[in-house]
Amino acid sequence: AMLSPTFRVKEFEVQDSFPFPIALSWKGPAPEGEEGGTATETRPNNVVFNKGNSLPNTKMLTFYRLGTFTVEALYADTNDLPPGTPQKISTFTIGPFRPTKQEKPKLKVKIRLNLHGIISVESATLIEEEEVEVPANDSTVIEAARSGSSGGAALDGKDVKMDNADKSETNDPGLAAAGTENGTPSVDEEKATKMDAEPHKPEVVRKKKSKRKEVPVSEAIIGGISQAELEKAIEKEYEMALQDRVMEETKDRKNAVEAYVYDMRNKLYSKYGDYATGPEREDLSVKLQETEDWLYDEGEDETRGVYIAKLEELRKLGDPVEERFKEDEARGPAIAELQFCIESFREAAKSTDLRFDHIDSSDKEKVILECSKAEEWLIDKKQQQDALPKCAHPVLLSVDIKKKAEILDRVCKPIMTKPRPPPPKPAVSSPEPKEDKSRDSESSPSNGFSSGGDSQQMETETLEQDGESMQMD
Repeated sequence: AMLSPTFRVKEFEVQDSFPFPIALSWKGPAPEGEEGGTATETRPNNVVFNKGNSLPNTKMLTFYRLGTFTVEALYADTNDLPPGTPQKISTFTIGPFRPTKQEKPKLKVKIRLNLHGIISVESATLIEEEEVEVPANDSTVIEAARSGSSGGAALDGKDVKMDNADKSETNDPGLAAAGTENGTPSVDEEKATKMDAEPHKPEVVRKKKSKRKEVPVSEAIIGGISQAELEKAIEKEYEMALQDRVMEETKDRKNAVEAYVYDMRNKLYSKYGDYATGPEREDLSVKLQETEDWLYDEGEDETRGVYIAKLEELRKLGDPVEERFKEDEARGPAIAELQFCIESFREAAKSTDLRFDHIDSSDKEKVILECSKAEEWLIDKKQQQDALPKCAHPVLLSVDIKKKAEILDRVCKPIMTKPRPPPPKPAVSSPEPKEDKSRDSESSPSNGFSSGGDSQQMETETLEQDGESMQMD
């Protein structure tokens, strides 16, 4: 209903839960054991995953330990367990590890109950804090300034003392003025110069930094098999898988022999009947019957190689008959393809179409000659094949016919598809020499005015125009 577009249902979720409560108990070196001592701490069962806890689920536990310790996972309530089920599940050994300090190193242990209800320790991390010196940035200096006095006070006590000393030495204004007038620097200026000359020492702040280190975890499953037994079981599984594969391949080979016997027997007296001689048909029928009897008697349980050899014996008798049938079926289309190729190239070579008028007559004669040779070869081979019975070995094979068509196409196609040569380009006439404008520029005056004769002609034209206008008036 949720997947169907027809129905609308309320959303709900299926959550898996674990039916048994799981507790943890641990023992190992105490957090604060004496130096050189072997003080241990044992903690009773603590329920970590309650009954009905959702799956999967992860818990993060924090331990304070100085050395390797063990954590045992067990069922908290044995009344709900099936009879004969051990209470302990597994034991986890966390370590070895060596803390750099003796001040309660923190150890974070991640315990997971997966979707299948199997508990495991995924990781254990040792966390130690150490102080490191880092240079103070601008924000640190600003915070220190804010923590001091607000009325222009210095950042620390030393600066304040230094300012008071300067003020006490230069308290007399007359002395300061006299020093300035005489050209000698004041006391404040001298100390400021000294402070500027001294190299600036960067301030250092001590900060705490957490250092994390992964701790190895080993698991010992209660009731589990050893590593050697596990490897032996895996090897045995591989052997069984190999045996299954061999049996499957043997069965396939046996089925192939049985299928060939039934299929060849049916075709031998139907579509393969004309393509087998009498002795061939008789020998093949006897061999097929013997193989069938052998399959259900001695060959019921043989190896893969025996079935392969038996199938090869049958194919030696049946393959020639099958090949004759296939050749007869493929010969007709191959002959038609070769005849079409011959006729196409011959018609194109004899055609007076404008598409082929650029091809030389000698090349066309070559195409016609190749087509004639291929046609003669086909007619000769076809007559020989028609004279033979279907049960005889063929002399005209479909492979030879296709090869002949490929040879003819390779010779004639480049000739008949030769591109037409491009038309000759028209002769380009040489351009007439242009007048030299530089001579004109040299003969003309540099100021751009016309010569004296031209000016007189322009004056005469102007007078004539004035006379005409006077007559009109």
